[in-house]
This record gives sequence, structure tokens and C-alpha cells, in this order.
Amino acid sequence: MKKNDEFLLTIDGYTAEGSGVGHLDGLAVFVPGGAAGDTLCCHVIKAKKNYAVAKLLSIEEPAPCRVQPDCPVFDKCGGCVFRHISYAEELRLKRQKITDCFRRLGHLEVDVQPVIGGNRLRYRNKAQYPVAADQNGVFTGFYAGKSHRAIRCEDCLLQPEEFAEINRLILAHIQKYALSVYVEQTGRGLFRHIYLRKAFATGEIMVTLILNGEELPYQDELIQTLAKRFPSIKSIYLNSNKEKTNVVLGKDCRLLWGQTAIEDILCGIRVKLYPLSFYQVNHDQTEILYRTAAEILQVTGQETVLDLYCGAGTIGLSMANQIKHLIGVEIVPDAVQAAKENAALNGVTHARFFCADAEKAAEQLEKEGICPDCIIIDPPRKGCGATLPATINRMNPKKILYISCDPATLARDCAAFASFGWQIHTAVPVDLFPGTAHVETIVLLSKGDIDA
Repeated sequence: MKKNDEFLLTIDGYTAEGSGVGHLDGLAVFVPGGAAGDTLCCHVIKAKKNYAVAKLLSIEEPAPCRVQPDCPVFDKCGGCVFRHISYAEELRLKRQKITDCFRRLGHLEVDVQPVIGGNRLRYRNKAQYPVAADQNGVFTGFYAGKSHRAIRCEDCLLQPEEFAEINRLILAHIQKYALSVYVEQTGRGLFRHIYLRKAFATGEIMVTLILNGEELPYQDELIQTLAKRFPSIKSIYLNSNKEKTNVVLGKDCRLLWGQTAIEDILCGIRVKLYPLSFYQVNHDQTEILYRTAAEILQVTGQETVLDLYCGAGTIGLSMANQIKHLIGVEIVPDAVQAAKENAALNGVTHARFFCADAEKAAEQLEKEGICPDCIIIDPPRKGCGATLPATINRMNPKKILYISCDPATLARDCAAFASFGWQIHTAVPVDLFPGTAHVETIVLLSKGDIDA
């Protein structure tokens, strides 16, 4: 097989990133936009010894699960990968992906429960839009897959409807005053990104303008326009990022107008959100995730719970009224401060939060003689550190609740726990990211039986 070859291909599966996979003469061929059961006419754009990547030219026979994509830029944008298949098929393959990772990467046979699904539309509570320009003027959108090429998108179906109108007002301001747009190749230009957050329970919105500079020209005019059109906007920030980097947010945020934070309510807990706060992007599914986690953990009110990678403390605080003592650990200082504020905001006095790496914090608590009954782990995509499972094992909790956003690192880490005698009792996926290749999984581990 070589580049520019064209042929018919039957798709029989998916990659971890969501591309269709078919096989021709024993060679795996990856086709973005393919659905299992399709027969496609394909054009090879990359040919390697062990695999090829092809572009979909035409659908000769559609798969039973194939549906008409509802987004006009689905085939260009790098966000959603599953808007061309039914949601039932998406949930099926996400469950299969988790099972396969446990089997292939962790060498574990795990009975993964069906994925708890959600709504495919308008579920994201935040968005970061690159600001770009072409022959038709300035625009916002998203990056094409595996690139830094901005794709024009006036209204993303994953975002709240207000976000599109807010973007239009900001773009009109840029055009009215002939303000420049950042060009990554040169490092020049002012406007880099527009970053929007919405608290779904209260409706409050935060606008953060990410600039290659420290001042926003004609800022009073823009503030008045936004505040008048959207009374729900409670905070407007300027984030300065003058580094020549593809990292979106800079370290410095300055409040231009309004409140320092917006407030949401999650599982009955009031949560303050700042520009740099970590917060799950799907409010409704996160409530399901946390309530399911509490049900799986089966706390009785007498436990000391250690929440590693606690962020702003939302997981632990969501079950604070069901436990005796909560200890939260997070490496980001601003997140720890937010966790303390959220605890005070909700009258939670039996919680302690401190700033440390999860590994070092576990070692510190071990030295203090603190033996938590339950440990919650919700690490970033890279999973636990190499030695954290051994440290947690020495602390000898009764239960470990692992919440993962990456089935591959989850399987690897569960295999590490298994080497110390920990067994997986429950694996429940929750779809926080419908339309994309990502999925959250809740896993309960213990040594021996757990009372029903």
C-alpha cells in the first residue's frame, strides 16, 4: 500500500481516538469519520509498514449505526468524533474500550457496567475559542484535529447558546477598533483566545479575554456592551499570555469588571469558580458521577476520607455530610484556596485541605499516623505516579475509589494495585463528554469482600 492509493474498505472497529478501523490484506487502515459496519471508498494519505491512514471519499454502504451529523464542521473540527454514529453505538464502544484496556494493558478481566449516558447537546460549561482571521475577517472557532489551524465555527452544539452571541459581540469590538489578532507563527497580534464559563445552576457567566499584552483597548466600551446585552455576565477578566507557546492560559489574571468569582451549585454544594479553577465541564453528568461514586463507596458517617487530586474540593465536599472527616490534597495552590473557600461557603468544618503532590502528601499523612478508611483518587489523564499505589497500600485503607478520565492509565494503575492484592469490585463508566472519545470511569477497589 502506498500514498494516494484508493480502494473499498469495510470498517470493523474504532481506535482509542475514535477513528474507524478496517483491514486490507492484513494491514490496519485508520479512517476518521468511519463507523463500524461501513463500506467506504478511501484515499491513502499516509502509508507505513504496519498501518495506513486514509481519507473517506464516499460511503458505499452505510453502517446501521450511522446517522447524519448535526454539526456543519464535524468533519473539520478536532472536538467531536462521534456525531456520525448513534448515541447507543457511542456508549457501546466506550464500554468496550474500557474493557479492552483492562484486558490488554492491565491483564485484568473486569465486568464493566453499561455506560451511564447523558445529553449530546449544549452540555459544556466552559469553552476556549481561538481568535483568528482569514480573507473573510476575524472569527472564533476550534482547532482542526492534531493541528493548530483554526476552523471557523459560529455556534458549537456542545456549548451554551449564549456563548455564540458573546463571541459575536467581542468580534464586533475587535473589528470596530481594528484590533489585531494573534498569529502563532510570528508571536504577534493582541487577541489570542476568548474563554467563557457558565454556572449552569445559577446561570452566571464569566468572560476571560486572553491577550498577548496587558491592556485591552477601549475596554470600557466592550464591558458596557457585554454587561448590557447579558445581565448574566458577572465577571470579566483579562488574562495576559505573552509567551510564544500553544498553552492557552497565562499565569496572570486581572479582574476588569464585576465579581471575582461566579458561583455554581453541584450536588447541593455551592462552588466558587475563578478563571483558573478546575471544574468538570459537564454539570449534570458530574452530579451523576459524584452521586454514583458516593453510592459505590457506601460511606456510613464514621469514615475518614482522603481525597487525592482534590482540585477545588468538589468530590469530597459533595459527600461531606456522609463522612466523619475529609482530607483534601491538591498540588495547585489556587485550587487549594478555592477548596477551603468552598468548605467555608457550605459550613463544612470537618475538612482539611493542603497543598502538596499526591505522592508526598500520602507519605506525610502516613508519617502523621493518619490511616484513612477510604481514599479517593481522581488524577489527571496521566494517572497516578509510579510509586503512589505502593504508598496508598501502606496506608491500608478499607476501600479505594478511583475516578479516571483515561481508561489506559486506569488499567495500568489498577494492575499496580492488583500486585498488592487489591481487587476491582465495581467499574461504572459515566459519559461526561458525549460526542467525543473521552469517558469517565468509577472503580472501587478493596482487599477481600465488601458488605452489601
